[in-house]
Amino acid sequence: MSAPHRSWIEVSLGTIAANFRAVRQLVNPDVEVCPVVKADAYRHGAVEVSRRLEREGARWLAVSSLQEGIALRNSGARSRILVMADFLPAAREEFFRFNLTPVIHSLDDLAALDRLAASKGISFPYHLKIDSGMGRLGVLAPGEQIVDAVCGARSAVLEGLMTHFASAADYISTQTDEQIETFEGVYAKLAACTAPPPLVHMSSTIAVAYGRRQAWRTMVRPGHALYGYVSPVRVRSNDTPPVKELAVEPALSWKAALLLVKDVPAGARIGYGGMYRTETPIRIGIVAAGYADGIPHRLSNKGRFIADGQWAPILGAVSMDVTTIDLSASPHLRPGDPVTLLGSEGDLRQDAQQMARAAGTISYSLLCGIGARVPRIFVD
Repeated sequence: MSAPHRSWIEVSLGTIAANFRAVRQLVNPDVEVCPVVKADAYRHGAVEVSRRLEREGARWLAVSSLQEGIALRNSGARSRILVMADFLPAAREEFFRFNLTPVIHSLDDLAALDRLAASKGISFPYHLKIDSGMGRLGVLAPGEQIVDAVCGARSAVLEGLMTHFASAADYISTQTDEQIETFEGVYAKLAACTAPPPLVHMSSTIAVAYGRRQAWRTMVRPGHALYGYVSPVRVRSNDTPPVKELAVEPALSWKAALLLVKDVPAGARIGYGGMYRTETPIRIGIVAAGYADGIPHRLSNKGRFIADGQWAPILGAVSMDVTTIDLSASPHLRPGDPVTLLGSEGDLRQDAQQMARAAGTISYSLLCGIGARVPRIFVD
């Protein structure tokens, strides 16, 4: 089969839909599921993924930036869109124009939103993020001060209260329990003096998948799980790990064409710096993908692809546009034939977690690092 492109990814929207349904079936029916489609849906294609999720009944979508939210609105997205990390002064008017829901990270920003909404004569909903111990985005102030600011706002209406866990996968650390306690303290102070917000959310994929139910509250924000991944947890060697309650499947496969196949003699140096030197005559293949496409450079001389159902080790340095592999196990392949970077062939499978471990990184980084020049093919 001749490859349709130099390099391309295939995204199964049906698999993403099934993963979304798996999350929805796991959590309580009263818990809203807000799919995270930031970073172009982890490079799976935010517009197409969001359309399919809306067909599955998603009423919320979460993005990181204002521009991501605007792109979804312009594509026809009807769901509520939560913008989690962008309330910069220069573009705040756009939240009103495109009906986007901001996450507020400081009491100064809350006051600014209140003034803007008042100037328009409208009430405008927002979600307030509490820095419960991650030390990143979120309000870090005494509970009484937060209550005063929320209750003092007249046109900015608190719809959601949220936080984010720093160490959800680390069951040795007590940090997650401490964050929950801090967050619940703020929530209790708010609930004591005003109507509690209808949407309360702390949990992303890990806290959902491993059943940390006290953190689900009324909304969860799965991201990684939608695309088929749940990271392993860390426990003490003599402790029983928590049960993973969520089963999902990777939705993305990544393939690339062979540009050239040739035989090289013993003693040949392969790639930049002559990092690899052949010990015997071998057949090599030059794959049309490199680090500009998202293959980690740290896979040089140690990663592997799948070529016609056989492992094909990476030889030498990963280059910007190409990667060299050993085709000794698949000598019949020719230029134009595809090889699999991520996905399965025959009995072999390589997913983003496996490749990321080999590269010394994380699967989130690997997926989001797939280059914009790599075209997507959407399948059901």
